[in-house]
Amino acid sequence: KSVSSGSNTNYAYFGSSEGPMRLLPRRQPIIVPPDTSVRNAMLQMNQLGNDSVVVVDDASRLPLGIVTQSDLVHAIAFHGEDLEQPVAALMTAAPFTLPADAPAHRATVLMIQRKISHVLLVENDGALCNVVSRSDLFGLRGGGAETLAETVTAAADVDTMARAASAIRKRGAELFRAGMGAEALCQWMSALNDLVIMRIIELIEDEFDLPAVPWCWLVFGSEGRLEQTFSTDQDNGLIFLPGDEADSERLREAFLAFGKAVNTGLDACGFPLCKGNIMAGNPAWCLSLEEWKRQYTAWMESPEPEAILNSTIFFDFRPLYGNYNLVDSLRKWLIPLPAQHPRFLRSMAEEALTCAPPLGWTGGFVYDGGRRHPHTIDLKLYGARPFVDSARIWSLTHGHWETNTGDRLRAVATSMDLSPEETAAEVEAFYLVQRFRFQQQLSAKTPEMSNRLNPSNLNELNRLMLKEAFRQAKKLQLRLKLEHGF
Repeated sequence: KSVSSGSNTNYAYFGSSEGPMRLLPRRQPIIVPPDTSVRNAMLQMNQLGNDSVVVVDDASRLPLGIVTQSDLVHAIAFHGEDLEQPVAALMTAAPFTLPADAPAHRATVLMIQRKISHVLLVENDGALCNVVSRSDLFGLRGGGAETLAETVTAAADVDTMARAASAIRKRGAELFRAGMGAEALCQWMSALNDLVIMRIIELIEDEFDLPAVPWCWLVFGSEGRLEQTFSTDQDNGLIFLPGDEADSERLREAFLAFGKAVNTGLDACGFPLCKGNIMAGNPAWCLSLEEWKRQYTAWMESPEPEAILNSTIFFDFRPLYGNYNLVDSLRKWLIPLPAQHPRFLRSMAEEALTCAPPLGWTGGFVYDGGRRHPHTIDLKLYGARPFVDSARIWSLTHGHWETNTGDRLRAVATSMDLSPEETAAEVEAFYLVQRFRFQQQLSAKTPEMSNRLNPSNLNELNRLMLKEAFRQAKKLQLRLKLEHGF
């Protein structure tokens, strides 16, 4: 039996990470019936420039398997397979599939985890939409991600995982110092951190007799946005689907011990416990699908200060481990609702505007460190947050799936009648701030200074670039003011 596996040993990432894969540049997949000869399949791949064919059932038109060019070359060269035999004899049956609207990052992580090079995108009825390969998702080379991923997936205990997580952070720092862009680095680290967390969950799951109901591990905040930096804590939760909603409390109790164990394991691997206790081991964030829906509805219908605070974390969610369909159904239910609650969106905008970019009327920096940290700026609060908050509000207003800030800004551009140049400037400004944050985190001598920058430590060019990034943030906030009448 042939196995579809990737041959590239090193890669990095670029482009949209949370956008639906349906929107990827589309190349018509080659579809053949099961009795097509190997020779004919290879001829079609050669003529059309594809590296795979999908074997489809004649009657149902549903995909039965996939055969890649490397599969066939290996089978013929090393096993002397007959070119006239049906291609179905050499296919990988029951190929890995994802919904066509699943985000690209999900395919990235699962391809690494499962050591496959192709995934089939399917519609709700199982019909084939497209075929995505690693080359469609990973555009740049380098980074050593494959070797690190192999270390992670082979780890047999939390101690080994902790060493692997440390190696990822160390390699990430090396790539940053070597010049990798902030957006690519965020996606590189997020993909590998996802693998670490998934492997920890796998190891700990084996220690528990979990309820036999669908469930999924959720991530929120910067992790949900794929914007983890070198200094980040946990924000996670759990969603489950009871057979009877009356069983929710009993099931929650069964999941809580597991959630707490995973939270402890993540802490041991360098993902500190959340100071606000937004973790799956907290019963408040270990909820059934219907309970999560009620919680989001309550936040939108009664936008009190706590609800607005929660919106900055809980509206940036994505699934990580378990039954993704649960989280996808929650998101599909949620996407159209914020636009129906303008008071909630206005309250979000009002809160976002309390955090103004640190530029004064004369164009100089405004410092917030006080006597304790004089002449410094909190780049997380006053640098990155204006971009993150604005992108979230517009994404919710216009009903977009993405959680990543750069992807959100790109996704809403058409709805907001923004030019590609305007959008590119906003995205570049955000990632410039992120780059200064990375630099500060790697040089800070204490945790409290990990996001706090003294602009005097920058050269003149970098100070001008930082000011320009803050001006872009001011433009975003001005747009929010105009839209909501402030």
